[in-house]
Amino acid sequence: MRAAYYEVNGPAATVLKVAEVETPKPGPGEVRVKLATSGVNPSDVKTRAGTVRKIAFPRVIPHSDGAGTIDAVGEGVDKGRIGERVWIWNGAWKRPFGTAAEFIALPSRQAVAMPASTAFEDGACLGIPALTAWQAVTIDGPVAGQTILVHAGAGAVGHYVVQIAKAHGATVIATISSPEKAALARAGGATHTINYKSEDVGARVKEITGGKGVDRVIDMDITANAKLIPAVLRPRGTVVIYGIGGAEATIPAQYCLTSQIQLKFFLVYDLDDAAREAGLKGITGMLKAGTLKHTVAATYPLDQIVAAHQAVESGKVMGNVVVRL
Repeated sequence: MRAAYYEVNGPAATVLKVAEVETPKPGPGEVRVKLATSGVNPSDVKTRAGTVRKIAFPRVIPHSDGAGTIDAVGEGVDKGRIGERVWIWNGAWKRPFGTAAEFIALPSRQAVAMPASTAFEDGACLGIPALTAWQAVTIDGPVAGQTILVHAGAGAVGHYVVQIAKAHGATVIATISSPEKAALARAGGATHTINYKSEDVGARVKEITGGKGVDRVIDMDITANAKLIPAVLRPRGTVVIYGIGGAEATIPAQYCLTSQIQLKFFLVYDLDDAAREAGLKGITGMLKAGTLKHTVAATYPLDQIVAAHQAVESGKVMGNVVVRL
């Protein structure tokens, strides 16, 4: 099979190769998926670059997310799954061979049945972005009736957060950085948008909430945004954190202590079984109902995987980047 891989960390143009490699066979409890698409996430490019972790295997086929069709099953797996359209989660988490290939073999539960109405390109956006969004919205209990501030509400994860929070009954305020991103966030269900480059986020939040502040903040970079907590979050509020921009963050500790603020961190790759199953069930329900909107910003053939990685690293794409197999 053809696959993209790297054997050392480094820049995409230097270390990524596309070549023929051995086609995997499904082991006990596994399925093999003939992949149609592979999602490129920021964590994928950071892992390849070696900025978040160093290479742990002699050869790595990158990317955790993807979608395709099961074409073979291992011992103990229902043969009725052959031919099933699926999307994949954790394809490359603690494993050497991810979804940037024509085939992947992995545990059966990591290949989730996908409705016929969901395009393979959209299926490649679910494993990290949509599951992260579901957990971010639901980790601290019901949000119905709450006002939530979503940082980067037009981003790959943020766009799903806005939709899921709105579907759960929250009023959503989204930070954005351009009129185009404001339009995307509003299309997802944001009632208000704040351009953090040209507006005072704290002042706008206080204006929108009548001075109270929001009930919850969902943050993709606590390293950059921690300083905003006193200006935007009400006492006894919660900050849900799914991303960082650096190894350390300066927290407004006095406000967090005296206002009894909760900081809740989570890592989407390492959800417990209950949270994972709730997320899979919730996303599947929205897919079947046709209520989850996807934003595929750019698609590339496998031979152009370097350009796909560079597009994600640029930070200029508005939505998800997908590689076609």
